[in-house]
Amino acid sequence: MWPRHVITWFKGWSPGINHHLSRSRQRTKNPPKIPLRFFVEAAAMASLSSAISSTPGHTLSPNAMAHDAKPRKLCYSHCPTFLLPPHRSPICRRGFVSGLERKRTLKTRIFASVTVDTPVHASPEKVQFPKGDSWSVHKFGGTCVGSSERIKNVAKIILSDDSERKFVVVSAMSKVTDMMYDLIYKAQSRDEAYISALDVVLEKHKCTALDLLDGDDLSSFLAQLYHDISNLKAMLRAIYIAGHATESFTEFVVGHGELWSAQMLSCVIRKNGVDCNWMDTREVLIVKPTSSNQVDPDFKASEDRLEKWYSKNPSKTIIATGFIASTPQNIPTTLKRDGSDFSAAIMGALFKARQVTIWTDVDGVYSADPRKVSEAVILKTLSYQEAWEMSYFGANVLHPRTIIPVMRYDIPIIIRNIFNLAAPGTKICRSTEDETAQGLESFVKGFATIDNLALVNVEGTGMAGVPGTASAIFSAVKDVGANVIMISQASSEHSVCFAVPEKEVNAVSELLQSRFREALNAGRLSQVQVIPNCSILATVGQKMASTPGVSATLFNALAKANINVRAIAQGCSEYNITVVVKREDCIRALRAVHSRFYHSRTTIAMGIIGPGLIGATLLDQLRDQTTTLKEEFNIDLRVMGITGSRTMLLSEAGVDLSRWRELQKEKGVVADMEKFVQHVHGNHFIPNTVLVDCTADSSIASHYYDWLRKGIHVVTPNKKANSGPLDQYLKLRALQRQSYTHYFYEATVGAGLPIINTLQGLLETGDKILRIEGIFSGTLSYIFNNFTGGRTFSEVVAEAKQAGYTEPDPRDDLSGTDVCRKVIILARESGLKLELSDIPVESLVPEPLKDSASAEEFMQKLPQFDQEMSKKRQIAEDAGGVLRYVGVVDMVNQKGEVKLQKYKNDHPFAQLSGADNIIAFTTTRYKDQPLIVRGPGAGAEVTAGGVFSDLLRLASYLGAPS
Repeated sequence: MWPRHVITWFKGWSPGINHHLSRSRQRTKNPPKIPLRFFVEAAAMASLSSAISSTPGHTLSPNAMAHDAKPRKLCYSHCPTFLLPPHRSPICRRGFVSGLERKRTLKTRIFASVTVDTPVHASPEKVQFPKGDSWSVHKFGGTCVGSSERIKNVAKIILSDDSERKFVVVSAMSKVTDMMYDLIYKAQSRDEAYISALDVVLEKHKCTALDLLDGDDLSSFLAQLYHDISNLKAMLRAIYIAGHATESFTEFVVGHGELWSAQMLSCVIRKNGVDCNWMDTREVLIVKPTSSNQVDPDFKASEDRLEKWYSKNPSKTIIATGFIASTPQNIPTTLKRDGSDFSAAIMGALFKARQVTIWTDVDGVYSADPRKVSEAVILKTLSYQEAWEMSYFGANVLHPRTIIPVMRYDIPIIIRNIFNLAAPGTKICRSTEDETAQGLESFVKGFATIDNLALVNVEGTGMAGVPGTASAIFSAVKDVGANVIMISQASSEHSVCFAVPEKEVNAVSELLQSRFREALNAGRLSQVQVIPNCSILATVGQKMASTPGVSATLFNALAKANINVRAIAQGCSEYNITVVVKREDCIRALRAVHSRFYHSRTTIAMGIIGPGLIGATLLDQLRDQTTTLKEEFNIDLRVMGITGSRTMLLSEAGVDLSRWRELQKEKGVVADMEKFVQHVHGNHFIPNTVLVDCTADSSIASHYYDWLRKGIHVVTPNKKANSGPLDQYLKLRALQRQSYTHYFYEATVGAGLPIINTLQGLLETGDKILRIEGIFSGTLSYIFNNFTGGRTFSEVVAEAKQAGYTEPDPRDDLSGTDVCRKVIILARESGLKLELSDIPVESLVPEPLKDSASAEEFMQKLPQFDQEMSKKRQIAEDAGGVLRYVGVVDMVNQKGEVKLQKYKNDHPFAQLSGADNIIAFTTTRYKDQPLIVRGPGAGAEVTAGGVFSDLLRLASYLGAPS
């Protein structure tokens, strides 16, 4: 059954309503079938009237108590028109009103206003409203006033501001606005939990007030709070009965959080002896709704009201509500989500203030989302346009419309962190940094992303030169109500591409298919294509305009991170370059471009395969150099995993290289190459991935092609890939050259010597290779450098094995296979298409010993063949020379070979010592005097050093300073 006062109130309206009521009086569950809006607002008015009548002495306007501490009678002139019935004269039935307040002589007119009547004792003299630089505007968000302690902290900041006049805009306490929206949702869902939820709101503010206030301030605030809660209960009850909330009701309910926080803060300021008034901005700020989620401020009407308000409430410190306002019809409304920033900017413009400070919980505006880019920096300054662009594309800057009001008067906005007062914050103003600033950092200010988008591509030859096609496309999008984020069209007019939120793309696609069905069937349009799972990356900077090379740098950084760009858009203002990428590539793309423009740490996720002698040495070198690389070169080589043939160690943040051996034993799991690669490459917060193969395993080398195709860089001393089957080698190199994925293998030929790099440099500069000849094996170099005098060959081999120069089985060195692989690598690098089998090799392993059961057996029997090797040495010495084991690439005759060769004592090859390698390049430029590269060519230290050098070269290619 409807509450008695509701039915009584309905009866006084019209015979038609009485007819509906009489027919539905016996119904206990279903409401009368009268228009919904009429019912909701009428029921609310009746419920609200009942609630108010039970609490005499209070008015709907919470500001009344601030203006006049004396108890006042209920004044219906404060009742907003949205609580009155539609198509009803504002003259109330005398019988109804007198039934509520019989002893009062009424003027029966009810005005649609949220303003408070001027007290009878107010001075008629108008106070001059001062505008200009004497005012500073502060805005404190919900986090800043989230507790009593934080409200006290806000008061300290306001009191410490030495500005002559201060206007402070506050949001509702943290989470309160969401709680108020939840009340509406529960009530219109007919969930009685709205009652207990409203009690939670009451308790939150009551506890805060008890902690902050005392005396008359506490009593007044609590009385007003209980009064407001009572009104809200009546409203929510009406919504509960109707199962529906009008927009006006919703806007009125959710704005209460700001009313309460502003009142409490003003009381705290007054407790410190400062004259302070609080402002219900619904009395001043007039806005015109333009859509369901946007309003436009009426500056003229607001300015007039502000002057009237100030003449009655002159003060040098004013605490005002953010987020809420009124329509020109005086209906309470809001500035929608994040509206407190907007209201602060509007009020700053009305006051023509010196500056507007937005207090938040971050140190300022970052160059990129710090949750995605740990190296993001705080920007000292932003232009209005830059802040506008970044906020539109989702950066945590400001609501996009906040900037518009202050731009009129060149009022700067300062973003400050209330929890870190030492941070200067970010200044948003018309001019930015010093025009003489150099470097790309000054051209590009920041990067922002938008996720969960889809591309819609409408294409066909029939679009070209046909007027109205684009209009028809976007008219359909408008009819769906979808938001177009980005548009791209080539000058050929063959296709139009645009991005919309993914949740709206199906409706857009279906309507386009329907609208263009005839054109599609006729072939004038070829398709309406949807490309899902996309993200937008926006690069913003005012100084990008007319600066050559910015776009090239941007796309080069994306290419080197192996990011494919699906669509591009750039306006003629050149403040913003927008690209569309795959959603899974978005964070890597963001980190890659940020690293390139800001010279932040070039972070590379590394996976080390084979922690044996070379791999372990490399890990130790990385450990010793990590700090220097980060601090001096902005390079962060982060080892995300280490795997051997049996166990692997994985890390989410990077392996602690100071104890990687212990961690491998403690936390190692069963090795799985697929899982290993997925882990190392799957971290989207790191834009670049490299796998370092420190094995000599051909099965590992067979994965290189797939890794490169996935955008994973490869660095290796493993010779198997480049000396394996020719077709696989050519396929691998073709992929490497066609992509921006890098494959570095310097250590495959000369360990730490720059042999590959030197050869590539000669070829790239147009030199022609005639012959490459050299001692490529550090082991064999050591053996023949020491095979002198009366020493036997087997004795020198045993000494080399003892010193660790040979493989565990010396036959692997003496067979010449290793040298042959190096020769084939250089031959292929020079342009010869040779297989390993095409290279004749003179083996130093005696034929009878090739099949020895073990290395120990081989070493025991080797002395039996010393005499033959001693004869060869003697022949060379008699001719005034020495023996050297060399590899040769003969480009003139298109062949290669590996052999034991005699050289005169004055030849460079005869001058070696220890385990040095030496390679001579004979070219058209270096024909008479070959170009020689010489140095240590064996040992774990130098080989690992060669791999390390390749890693640093990769970092420089990816954007680290050279």
